Amino acid sequence: MPTANSKPLVLILCTGNSCRSHLAEGILRAAAGDFLDVQSAGSNPAGYVHPLAIKATAEIGLDISGHRSKHMNEFLGGRVETVITVCGKADQACPLFPGQVNRHHWGFDDPAHASGTEAEQMAVFRRVRDEIRRVFEAYAAGRRDQAKAASLTS
Repeated sequence: MPTANSKPLVLILCTGNSCRSHLAEGILRAAAGDFLDVQSAGSNPAGYVHPLAIKATAEIGLDISGHRSKHMNEFLGGRVETVITVCGKADQACPLFPGQVNRHHWGFDDPAHASGTEAEQMAVFRRVRDEIRRVFEAYAAGRRDQAKAASLTS
Protein backbone atom coordinates (compact mmCIF):
# COMPACT_ATOMS: atom_id res chain seq x y z
CA MET A 1 0.00 0.00 0.00
CA PRO A 2 2.94 2.42 -0.13
CA THR A 3 2.27 5.41 -2.29
CA ALA A 4 3.80 5.86 -5.69
CA ASN A 5 5.11 9.33 -4.89
CA SER A 6 8.79 10.14 -4.65
CA LYS A 7 8.88 10.64 -0.87
CA PRO A 8 10.88 7.99 1.02
CA LEU A 9 8.62 5.62 2.96
CA VAL A 10 9.23 5.43 6.70
CA LEU A 11 7.39 2.48 8.24
CA ILE A 12 6.85 2.51 12.00
CA LEU A 13 6.29 -0.96 13.43
CA CYS A 14 4.86 -2.21 16.70
CA THR A 15 3.34 -5.55 17.55
CA GLY A 16 -0.32 -4.52 17.83
CA ASN A 17 -0.33 -1.33 15.74
CA SER A 18 -2.89 0.21 18.09
CA CYS A 19 -1.02 2.76 20.25
CA ARG A 20 2.70 3.56 20.02
CA SER A 21 3.10 3.16 16.27
CA HIS A 22 0.04 5.34 15.62
CA LEU A 23 1.25 8.01 18.05
CA ALA A 24 4.60 7.98 16.24
CA GLU A 25 3.00 7.96 12.78
CA GLY A 26 0.82 10.96 13.57
CA ILE A 27 3.67 12.91 15.16
CA LEU A 28 6.22 12.13 12.43
CA ARG A 29 3.71 12.81 9.66
CA ALA A 30 2.99 16.24 11.20
CA ALA A 31 6.72 16.98 11.53
CA ALA A 32 7.96 15.55 8.21
CA GLY A 33 4.99 14.59 6.03
CA ASP A 34 6.04 17.20 3.49
CA PHE A 35 9.12 15.14 2.58
CA LEU A 36 8.51 11.66 4.07
CA ASP A 37 5.71 9.17 3.46
CA VAL A 38 4.96 7.97 7.01
CA GLN A 39 2.99 4.78 7.68
CA SER A 40 2.61 2.36 10.56
CA ALA A 41 1.87 -1.34 10.83
CA GLY A 42 2.12 -4.29 13.21
CA SER A 43 3.39 -7.84 13.28
CA ASN A 44 0.14 -8.90 15.00
CA PRO A 45 -2.29 -5.99 14.48
CA ALA A 46 -4.98 -5.44 17.09
CA GLY A 47 -7.50 -4.40 14.45
CA TYR A 48 -8.21 -0.99 15.97
CA VAL A 49 -6.54 2.25 17.01
CA HIS A 50 -6.76 2.68 20.78
CA PRO A 51 -9.29 5.43 21.67
CA LEU A 52 -6.93 6.91 24.27
CA ALA A 53 -4.17 7.19 21.63
CA ILE A 54 -6.63 9.15 19.49
CA LYS A 55 -7.49 11.32 22.48
CA ALA A 56 -3.82 11.87 23.42
CA THR A 57 -2.89 13.06 19.94
CA ALA A 58 -5.97 15.28 19.72
CA GLU A 59 -4.67 17.07 22.81
CA ILE A 60 -1.62 18.19 20.81
CA GLY A 61 -3.63 19.12 17.74
CA LEU A 62 -3.21 15.92 15.73
CA ASP A 63 -6.04 13.78 14.38
CA ILE A 64 -5.27 10.07 14.04
CA SER A 65 -8.91 8.99 14.14
CA GLY A 66 -8.73 8.02 10.45
CA HIS A 67 -5.79 5.64 11.00
CA ARG A 68 -6.36 1.91 10.77
CA SER A 69 -4.49 -1.03 12.24
CA LYS A 70 -2.50 -2.73 9.44
CA HIS A 71 -0.29 -5.81 9.11
CA MET A 72 3.33 -5.18 8.15
CA ASN A 73 2.98 -7.65 5.26
CA GLU A 74 0.95 -4.99 3.42
CA PHE A 75 4.27 -3.21 2.83
CA LEU A 76 6.39 -6.17 1.67
CA GLY A 77 5.69 -5.46 -1.99
CA GLY A 78 6.75 -1.81 -1.86
CA ARG A 79 9.92 0.12 -1.28
CA VAL A 80 10.37 0.88 2.41
CA GLU A 81 13.33 3.20 2.91
CA THR A 82 13.36 3.19 6.72
CA VAL A 83 11.87 0.88 9.33
CA ILE A 84 11.52 2.14 12.88
CA THR A 85 10.37 -0.30 15.54
CA VAL A 86 8.87 1.12 18.73
CA CYS A 87 8.55 -2.10 20.74
CA GLY A 88 10.90 -5.00 21.35
CA LYS A 89 8.66 -7.72 19.94
CA ALA A 90 8.26 -5.88 16.62
CA ASP A 91 12.03 -5.42 16.43
CA GLN A 92 12.49 -9.19 16.79
CA ALA A 93 9.74 -10.02 14.25
CA CYS A 94 10.70 -7.38 11.70
CA PRO A 95 11.49 -8.73 8.23
CA LEU A 96 13.83 -7.01 5.80
CA PHE A 97 11.76 -4.95 3.38
CA PRO A 98 12.64 -4.53 -0.31
CA GLY A 99 14.74 -1.40 -0.77
CA GLN A 100 15.17 -0.90 2.98
CA VAL A 101 18.17 1.31 3.69
CA ASN A 102 17.75 2.21 7.37
CA ARG A 103 16.52 0.46 10.48
CA HIS A 104 16.11 1.99 13.92
CA HIS A 105 14.73 0.65 17.18
CA TRP A 106 13.38 3.09 19.75
CA GLY A 107 11.42 1.26 22.41
CA PHE A 108 8.64 2.89 24.40
CA ASP A 109 6.40 1.61 27.19
CA ASP A 110 3.06 0.27 25.95
CA PRO A 111 0.35 2.62 27.24
CA ALA A 112 -2.31 0.03 26.38
CA HIS A 113 -1.18 -1.85 29.49
CA ALA A 114 -1.94 1.12 31.77
CA SER A 115 -4.45 0.37 34.49
CA GLY A 116 -6.61 2.41 36.80
CA THR A 117 -9.13 5.08 36.00
CA GLU A 118 -9.31 6.67 32.57
CA ALA A 119 -7.51 9.71 34.03
CA GLU A 120 -4.69 7.46 35.30
CA GLN A 121 -4.49 5.69 31.94
CA MET A 122 -4.45 9.03 30.11
CA ALA A 123 -1.49 10.12 32.24
CA VAL A 124 0.45 7.12 30.87
CA PHE A 125 -0.69 7.81 27.29
CA ARG A 126 0.42 11.46 27.65
CA ARG A 127 3.82 10.47 29.03
CA VAL A 128 4.45 7.98 26.21
CA ARG A 129 3.09 10.44 23.62
CA ASP A 130 5.48 13.12 24.87
CA GLU A 131 8.44 10.71 24.82
CA ILE A 132 7.57 9.65 21.27
CA ARG A 133 7.10 13.29 20.28
CA ARG A 134 10.60 14.25 21.50
CA VAL A 135 12.27 11.38 19.64
CA PHE A 136 10.33 11.61 16.38
CA GLU A 137 10.43 15.40 16.12
CA ALA A 138 14.22 15.22 16.61
CA TYR A 139 14.38 12.48 13.94
CA ALA A 140 12.35 14.67 11.56
CA ALA A 141 14.64 17.64 12.19
CA GLY A 142 17.69 15.46 11.50
CA ARG A 143 16.19 14.14 8.27
CA ARG A 144 15.30 17.69 7.23
CA ASP A 145 18.89 18.87 7.91
CA GLN A 146 20.24 15.86 6.00
CA ALA A 147 18.03 16.68 3.00
CA LYS A 148 19.12 20.35 3.06
CA ALA A 149 22.79 19.37 3.21
CA ALA A 150 22.33 16.94 0.31
CA SER A 151 20.65 19.62 -1.80
CA LEU A 152 23.53 22.04 -1.15
CA THR A 153 26.11 19.53 -2.38
CA SER A 154 24.23 18.48 -5.51
